[in-house]
Amino acid sequence: MLARENIDRLMGLNGNVRTTEGDKVGSIGTFYTDDDTGEPTWVTVKTGLFGSSESFIPLREASVEGDDVVVPFSKDHIKDAPRVAEDGHLDPGEESRLYNHYGLEGDYGTTGTNGQDGYSRGTDYADAGTATTGTRTAGTAATTGTADSTVGTNRDDAAMTRSEERLNVGTEKQATGRARLRKYITTENVTTTVPVEREEVRVEREPITDANAGDAMSGPDLTESEHEVTLHEERPVVEKETVPVERVRLEKDTVRDDVRVEDEVRKERIDTEGTGRDETRR
Repeated sequence: MLARENIDRLMGLNGNVRTTEGDKVGSIGTFYTDDDTGEPTWVTVKTGLFGSSESFIPLREASVEGDDVVVPFSKDHIKDAPRVAEDGHLDPGEESRLYNHYGLEGDYGTTGTNGQDGYSRGTDYADAGTATTGTRTAGTAATTGTADSTVGTNRDDAAMTRSEERLNVGTEKQATGRARLRKYITTENVTTTVPVEREEVRVEREPITDANAGDAMSGPDLTESEHEVTLHEERPVVEKETVPVERVRLEKDTVRDDVRVEDEVRKERIDTEGTGRDETRR
């Protein structure tokens, strides 16, 4: 179990809760102390997105390393702990469920001390989880029927812890659209010119000369005859073939933009009184 002086030193340091194997569970939330001895008995750890969830962890076998609290439980075991409202106190039923989860037996009640905001809120429980007759409001210690501590101050320290909210902004990836390739067929007219050749008949006449007189006089004197010539011409022939012309694919490029995020954060201010002058400490 951690000593009270360890808790006083860890208050406001923004330390983490880690397992003995070195795994970070989350940031330290609230310390809970024993009503009679003032010794710390529980600590809450902030988990989930931006610390949106808190889990209770017993401090019986915990230790301190630097600004961190080291506990002998696995990360999954801690996150599976029963959910208890972090309102400054544990009732006997909640305490019993937590002890059963961690395999421990509880023998005392607890009241909260917040590591960030000084003395916490809630109702004290005394021996074996029995409620006392007094109650306390936010930041005020409860005794039997009376409240005698100063609002917002530590039980053993005259200093006051000032806290403020900080804006933690992250990103998440979401699907915004889909792109696809689709292939379809269109028809278009193609016109081209092809040169073609053809044969035509031309009549040639030549006079009888000494050179061709022998051929001209070789036949009979008078006859009837025919002479035939075959004519040729070229005609266009059209054939179609399919050929690949290009390849098309979809690629993704990452484009970085700056998005302005605005929100409100709260800060505690501390005013001094009785010092002889009016001043505000941030």
